[in-house]
Parts: sequence; C-alpha cells; structure tokens
Amino acid sequence: MPDDDRSPSLDTRAVHEGALSPRPFGAVSTPVFQTANFEYHGEEYHDVGYLRLSNSPNHAVLHRRIASLEGSEDALVTGSGMAAISSALLTFLGAGDHLLVQDVVYGGTANMLEHDLPRWGINHTKIDPQDPASWEGAMTPSTRLVYVETLTNPLVQMADLEAVVEFARANGLISMIDNTFASPVLCRPAELGFDLVMESCTKYMNGHNDLVAGSVAGSAEQVRRIKLTLDHLGGSIDPHACVLLERGLKTIGLRVRRQSANALELARFLEGRPEIEEVHYPGLASHAQHDRASRLLDGGFGGMMAFVHGGGGEEADAFASRLELPTVAASLGGVESLIIRPAAAIHSGLPPEARAEMGINEGLMRFSTGVEAAEDLIADFAQAL
Repeated sequence: MPDDDRSPSLDTRAVHEGALSPRPFGAVSTPVFQTANFEYHGEEYHDVGYLRLSNSPNHAVLHRRIASLEGSEDALVTGSGMAAISSALLTFLGAGDHLLVQDVVYGGTANMLEHDLPRWGINHTKIDPQDPASWEGAMTPSTRLVYVETLTNPLVQMADLEAVVEFARANGLISMIDNTFASPVLCRPAELGFDLVMESCTKYMNGHNDLVAGSVAGSAEQVRRIKLTLDHLGGSIDPHACVLLERGLKTIGLRVRRQSANALELARFLEGRPEIEEVHYPGLASHAQHDRASRLLDGGFGGMMAFVHGGGGEEADAFASRLELPTVAASLGGVESLIIRPAAAIHSGLPPEARAEMGINEGLMRFSTGVEAAEDLIADFAQAL
C-alpha cells in the first residue's frame, strides 16, 4: 500500500489491504492454511491458534480487508451472515432486554427475532423506518439497541439511516445495520455513524454463488466482544472459504458497479412495459426513497430490484420459465442473474395476509442483476414478456 498521505481507493484496498507480508514462499495469492491448530506460544484461550477461534492467517487477511472496506476499526468474518447477526445480537442482549427492529427484515433475522430470542427472554418491537417521530414511543426501559437494513428484501426500501444514528446516540442505544444489499461499495454505514455493520458475504462481498460467509465490522472493542461470543457458538468459517471470499473481494468494485448500471437500465425498461404494474428500484425517480438513496448511496443504486407482473403468480412463473439468461434461484449478489417469485418461495412460509402487509403479492418478482451485458438482459426480458 502507498506510504504517503494519499488514501488508496476502495478498489485498490479490495485487492491489497491486509495481505500477508512477507508473502509466504513468494505466493501472489494467499495460500490456504489447511491446519486446524497452530503452535502454542503462551496465548490465553481465545487467542490460541485454532480454526474455531477465527484467527488463522486466512482469517486475519479478511479481518483487515473487510474493516478497511467498511471504514471501521476492526472486523470479524463468520461462517454465514446469520452467524454474524446472531453473534452480534447475543453479545449485546441478554434476558430481559429489548430491541427496536425495522418492520421488514431478512427472513432469517425475522425468524430468530420471533422464535429464538423470546425463548431467551429477549423481545423486540417493530418500528416504521420512515417515521422517526414514532420510534420514541416504541422504547422501553430495557431497550438496548436498534436494528435496520440499508435496503430491504424484496422491495428495496431504504430506511432513514441518518435519523437512526441520531436516535440511537440520543438514547444511548447500539445501532446495528445489515448492509448486504448495498455492500461497502455503495454504502459504508460506519461512516454514517452506525456502531456495527453486518454483511452476508455470501452475496455481493463474494459475488460468485459458491460459498456461505458473513462479517461484522465496528470498533475493536465491540468486535472483540462479538468474537468471544462467536468462539462459543462455533460459527467460524473454514480456510478454503476464506480464500474464496478474499478472491471475491478483489473484484467487488467492478462487479457491484456493473450490476448497478445493469439494474438501472433494466428497471427503466421494465417501467415502460405494459405487462409490468410496478417496479421497485431506488434508482428510479418513482421510488419512494429515491432522493435519500441518491444522497446516501455511492456509485449506483445496487443490483437488486422487484417488479410486479400484472398477470399474477401463474403468469409471473410462466414469464420466468421463458427467460434464458437468469436462473430461477433464491440467493442474490452473484455475477449470474437470478430471479425468484417471493410469494412462492422465500416468503411462502408467511400467511397471505402477512405477505400482503409487506407488499408481497402473487405477481411480485425479485431480480438479482448479474454482470451480463445489459442489452442481452433487456432482450431476454423482452422476448419472455
């Protein structure tokens, strides 16, 4: 890295930050350290060289690199996005505690909040992320933190992030945010003042649909505390996945900007099609939080969108079956375009009335834009419609 006063760009740091020095045996890419344990040199338990304790050389490279990309003091890589989220929540919440949660969050997070945390005496209240004036009334004497997402799944809505930070500071709460849909390329919540930033590294951070991983970034003290919890829960990531994630991070800037540009072109195309009733994409002027997204997102509006097929669920499924480039699959953020109908798949476990309350109707499709040529995606959508 340059040693003068210049600050390297995100793209440069994504390639080089935290790399082992000197390079082991001159290796250009970080080798896989396929060993479960390392020599003991008198360390205390949580610092003993052992894979479950997330302190191999492969882990160390990722911790430094992700912290740099997020703009935080430290970071911790985990075995999945849910490992990051659960470890962070269980570090700062205990029996009798309460948290405020954005009304629509990732399904895994929602299930944990509804079914797991109450068994341990931890309860929550949902808040409207667009109505900061209502948040004070949702607090209790035992409220400890507030939890939101940068962009929601599947309608890509954007909370009033600046108000969340201000509210948390004013009330002595820890602020946590899931930044998966934006990635640090488009948004760095730590720079906005959030205490802890979580990513499902399965998605944009890795970008190749070939691993499951997560991360949490924040102050060194907070990350250290979360690591102790993760050590006990066992949600560590293996060295092979570490190397794959490090490889993916090297191209995150290229991928996410291309996906964002593709998504904007496709969203504009869909907005003009008579078969499509509504398009949810923050890059469109019609999106309810377009102005906020324009101010807080950097370099694009993301690769995720949702749109409503006017023919309902049956016609939406037929449309998806006619697409030749995208794959019908439930994940997101990879170089390959993916499409899914939430009501039939990722939100099928919810009652119809709950889906309706979330704005998820039968014809809604969620689309994760890949890095294919935009003109090819548009042509494919046109023939399928």
